[in-house]
Amino acid sequence: MWRRGANLEGATANFVETEQLVEYEDLTSSFIQLRGSIPLLWEQIVDLSYKPRLSIIEHEETHKVVQRHFHDLSQRYGKIIVADLTDKRGDEGDLSNAFAAEMDRIPGVRYIHFDFHHVCRGGNFDNLQALYNQIEEAIHKQGYFLMNTKGEILLEQSGVVRSNCIDCLDRTNVTQSFLARKSLDSQLQLMGALLSSESISLSDNIHDTFKKLWVEHGDELSLEYAGSYALKGDLVRYGRQTLPGLIKDGMSALSRYYLNNFHDGVRQDALDLISGYYTVSQGSSSPFHNGVDSSSYLPVASAIIVGGITATTFTLSQVGRNAQHLISSIICAGLTVGVVALVKANGKQFCSRPRLCGLI
Repeated sequence: MWRRGANLEGATANFVETEQLVEYEDLTSSFIQLRGSIPLLWEQIVDLSYKPRLSIIEHEETHKVVQRHFHDLSQRYGKIIVADLTDKRGDEGDLSNAFAAEMDRIPGVRYIHFDFHHVCRGGNFDNLQALYNQIEEAIHKQGYFLMNTKGEILLEQSGVVRSNCIDCLDRTNVTQSFLARKSLDSQLQLMGALLSSESISLSDNIHDTFKKLWVEHGDELSLEYAGSYALKGDLVRYGRQTLPGLIKDGMSALSRYYLNNFHDGVRQDALDLISGYYTVSQGSSSPFHNGVDSSSYLPVASAIIVGGITATTFTLSQVGRNAQHLISSIICAGLTVGVVALVKANGKQFCSRPRLCGLI
């Protein structure tokens, strides 16, 4: 949560190259996709709310940041197709509109917005066909890599699809698995494993293995970036939401909430230190000794809130026996509401924050 968007060099907070490899007889083929944070300068500061607000950072270098990012991708991968899966409403919509405006100024890169939550609402995974229809011709032109056992390169991939949502995890993984299945059908058809009219969906064994791999892939990336399993895994595995899947998603969402608010600051400091982004200087004081750690007061505040709710409930149950309990209930309820309001108003101060490096 503490690293969003891009830095001034154009490197994004979350960026992953995924290569899907398949071998059949004397042929080996691969298909590469990218996922990466929206390469603007933006932040999403945790504040105890379930979905913290997104804020775009106004900076004179913004356009150059986007240019640097896509220049680097074009140099490494060739033609780029950007699939932006964010919502068109609220904070996400503002960020998406800003991204679209910048992409209009980037030549040679095709940008497509696809509101995943709107188009695929109700867990209808197959609606991703609408996105595929828009980019099918371009994906076929980009192709995939194909090599024989002699090491002779028969085909090369000339471009990639770069997908993103906000955190580039759940929606992105579902979308990438859909595109990967389309490519795998084409690869196996060319390699002679399938007829031109066939698909891996006709083979339960192959299709189940494919879906399992992509579910596990999504989980691994989510554990690395967010500390919990990926959401929407059912859409990849079954093409629809199931009750056990909804329960699992709920548990993962709660886990993410806890980690984002109370652990990510320390984890970010560890990454900054290990990666060398922060350099220890003997002449300077430790950043961990500066100021008061407000998060240490959260357990006390939580205990007061729980105690206040308990006391309010108990005294209300006794009102019928003694009218004085009503006054006690009002006092307990008022105290509880006051503490809740205090915590909410200062939510950012109670969360785990990185101390070694700034956000940009």
